[in-house]
Amino acid sequence: MSWKREPRTWLAIAGLLVLWGSAFAGIRAGMRLTAAGAVGADGYGPGELALLRFGTASVVLALYALAKRMRLPKGSELPHIALAGFLGISVYHVALNFGEVTVQAGAASLLISAAPVFTALLSVAVLKERLTGLGWLGILLAFAGVALIALSGGQGLQFTPGALLILLAATVAAVYSILSKQLLRRHSALEFTCYSIWAGTLPLLFFLPGLIRQGKVAAPPATFAVIYLGIFPAAIAYLLWNHALARMPASLLSSFLYLSPVLASFIAWVWLGEVPALLTLVGGGIAILGVVLVQTKGYARESR
Repeated sequence: MSWKREPRTWLAIAGLLVLWGSAFAGIRAGMRLTAAGAVGADGYGPGELALLRFGTASVVLALYALAKRMRLPKGSELPHIALAGFLGISVYHVALNFGEVTVQAGAASLLISAAPVFTALLSVAVLKERLTGLGWLGILLAFAGVALIALSGGQGLQFTPGALLILLAATVAAVYSILSKQLLRRHSALEFTCYSIWAGTLPLLFFLPGLIRQGKVAAPPATFAVIYLGIFPAAIAYLLWNHALARMPASLLSSFLYLSPVLASFIAWVWLGEVPALLTLVGGGIAILGVVLVQTKGYARESR
């Protein structure tokens, strides 16, 4: 199995990391969390936020798909697509949103950053990808850097029951990556992004009554934040992710996700005024070093 380090692939990775890094601040802004860790009266609930976000993404992608006259999937592929969308969109984002209501930002970042480890393990078992010893060392080093970011709040890791939801999100994210890799062998990045987001949005319609009620009283900044999430960290970022995933091993691409907490901390600083601690900066540097190690020495190119 081989892949090319094309400039467009690197640009896609950079773009999706920035957009996904901004999603954490966007989710907090959309729910308008109070100091006590509750959803604000003029914000969106976790499920309703997920529906508005991916309902927006679905409309944007539908318009683009119509303009491109995109082909539809075969009937035999629908169960596979439905499973990918349900896990990667419905389950992941509802679990993440509900988890972030009660889980500290650092702890949430640490748990979500377990996804690349799960992806690497599944890639070895299912896709027959191979990481070298230095590759595994790089993954552990990046994970250690994220752990420092998680500890930077000064209170250690204080997990609430919502931490289980964050861990669930990390697990299904890994499964989604593997399912996506298999489907991207037969479909373009645009096609699969549309299929999976549309499929994942349908179960979220369960939250439609609540969304209608909350939309009437939601503060405009909360609505704008969720619409931003739908257009950029959802529609565009998922398209960029699938573009890159079609061109490189899932285990290597997922290792870049260790950079998300670094970017999320910086964006939260700019957007929400949350100043990163020194330990956050140190942890970010270690995480970046680990990702560089994976990308330069981690992939066994003779694997198939």
